[in-house]
Amino acid sequence: MYLSSIFPDPERTAKLLDIAKTSLQPMLEGAIMNTIPLTIISFIVGIILAVLTALARISQGKVLRGIAGVYVSAIRGTPLLVQLFIIFYGLPNVGLTLDPFISAVIGFSLSVGAYASEIIRAAILSIPKGQWEAGYSIGMTYTQALKRIILPQAARVSVPPLSNSFISLVKDTSLASLVLVTEMFRRAQEIASRNYEFLLVYTEAALIYWVICFFLSVLQQYMEKRLDRYV
Repeated sequence: MYLSSIFPDPERTAKLLDIAKTSLQPMLEGAIMNTIPLTIISFIVGIILAVLTALARISQGKVLRGIAGVYVSAIRGTPLLVQLFIIFYGLPNVGLTLDPFISAVIGFSLSVGAYASEIIRAAILSIPKGQWEAGYSIGMTYTQALKRIILPQAARVSVPPLSNSFISLVKDTSLASLVLVTEMFRRAQEIASRNYEFLLVYTEAALIYWVICFFLSVLQQYMEKRLDRYV
């Protein structure tokens, strides 16, 4: 019905093409200026947090395991949108007001840290115990064996699921529009609110997300082949 209302009317077709052209640049700017930086920063911080959390969960200390377990359970057990709202809209009630971009980074980093920690923990536990024993047999400490033997192997195992998490994070950044971050989807909302062509503008935004994720998927496949070339 939507397409049939477009093509018989040359004026409307020209108008929609003009809207599509003029809306492309603002959305790409939003992607370059906010969506991509937000994704990269949040993922890097999240991975650091994930490694620390995973190590805490496999440690011998009950306190560390307990704190890490509560963190992972709380983040995985609540919606990401609720977490973003608590950080951006809730914290000002206790006197802590954060910039929208910083709020989004904190929210996404905590989310990535919780989910990725389970991936990294599983990867570490998948390494045969004989690898630990081999390290101990040549005089390595726990830290040395972990750093030189276990983590490099676990990193290779973790690449596919962590790559999927990164691609998912690109799409999840659209939630940052609800905490006033002017990323790509926020730009699409602003454009659609002016011209009321919601289907056209949101479809265009979806295509941009698709293209970004497609190239990331290609990069993921390349990385997997490179890592598996000696396996």
